[in-house]
Parts: sequence; structure tokens; C-alpha cells
Amino acid sequence: MTSEPQALPLHATLYEAARVMRDKGIGDVLVTDGERLCGMVTDRDIVVRAVAERRNTVFTSLAEVCTAELAVLGPDDDTDTAVRLMREHAVRRLPVVDGGHRPIGIVTAGDLMLAGLDGPGPLPEISKAPPGL
Repeated sequence: MTSEPQALPLHATLYEAARVMRDKGIGDVLVTDGERLCGMVTDRDIVVRAVAERRNTVFTSLAEVCTAELAVLGPDDDTDTAVRLMREHAVRRLPVVDGGHRPIGIVTAGDLMLAGLDGPGPLPEISKAPPGL
């Protein structure tokens, strides 16, 4: 798990999220309402849901394009749970939240590959799933 994930509030813009992604070398930003997780925006979301739709990234808020229905992990969930959720939801990233739904980390398919799982790991199967919009 990557601890201390990057997060921005609902009212932040896509431009701000893109700058955080660039500066931190990451592909996602969690979206929060106060301290509570309420969505995620990825670099792909910015391209598909904003740029391709000719939205102005300086004025478009994260609330307008983020994915709000998220599969999440708890701090005590194991890698089997993470793999199962990634496969079931065809996602490559899972936020980790505490009991109050405050984001405390993020697990990626790459993290699972580095975790030393036997065989090729879940990435090939997860990658075959059609992306969600």
C-alpha cells in the first residue's frame, strides 16, 4: 500500500489534479469531501471525460468527472481481498479507508505485483477487463 495518498477536495479543478499527478509522478488523485473519501479521478478520466469532451480543465471541478462509486479496502484487508475486488470491479487501484471513510492509502495492481504473489499475479487478468467509464 502507498500511504498518504494524494487527495483534493470536490471543488478542486481537473487542472489542479493534473498538476498533482505530474508533480508526484502518479496516475490518480482521491477526491474528498472534508476528510471523507467520495471519489477518485485518474489521468485516463481527465482525458476521456474532460479533454475528449472539450471541457475546460481550469474550470471543470473534480466533482463533475470523478468516479464516485468506488470499491475500497480497509486497513486490515489482505492481498487476496484486493485481488478479488480488482477483478470483480475491473479496476487497477483501490483506496484504503479507515472506519470513518478517511483515505489512508491506496493499493495498485503494481503494488500487488511487487508483493511477491506466486505466478504472474493478477495484473494480466485485471488488464483484460474492459475499462469502466
